Amino acid sequence: MFQAILFSLWFFAPAGIANLSAFAAGKIKILKKFDYPVDCYKKIHGKRILGNHKTFRGFVAAIVSGVLFCSAEVWLYNTVPFIRQWVFINYSHINPVLLGGLLGFGALFGDTVKSLFKRLVNIPPGESWFPFDQIDYILGGIAFSLFSIRLSLEEYVILFIAWFLLHPLTTFTGYLLRLRHQPL
Repeated sequence: MFQAILFSLWFFAPAGIANLSAFAAGKIKILKKFDYPVDCYKKIHGKRILGNHKTFRGFVAAIVSGVLFCSAEVWLYNTVPFIRQWVFINYSHINPVLLGGLLGFGALFGDTVKSLFKRLVNIPPGESWFPFDQIDYILGGIAFSLFSIRLSLEEYVILFIAWFLLHPLTTFTGYLLRLRHQPL
């Protein structure tokens, strides 16, 4: 079981990092000029579809970080032999641009779809919406990774549980570092 948890953390790390990097990119002043919203300022019933928090900058940051992190995983897999003992996929045959890009894009896509539903039920941006804030990027990352690789149902369940439990820890850490306004 411990190996399965390690594998799920390893496999989905590019999506988790992508989710964080989209948020972090918003804190970098030089990237503010790429702050164009994904909804292109379009409205439904007089309200913005997504708002200013979902930007092309975030998607680009997520995809780039997903690719870079997945590339690091492929390099580590090929360089550090003991990693192969608990990684259930042969990363020698993984295209890190494809898998990392899909995981990064998927994580942000899931978050964006959740944001659309938050708007539809009148929950303001940035306000917590449990459990959807914890599962959006997981479902999106899994869905888009299926275009590159398929895991067993058991591996997906372990991945889902591990990353669902990890999310509040990272969110609370961001709160302690004063990067977030709410602890969860």
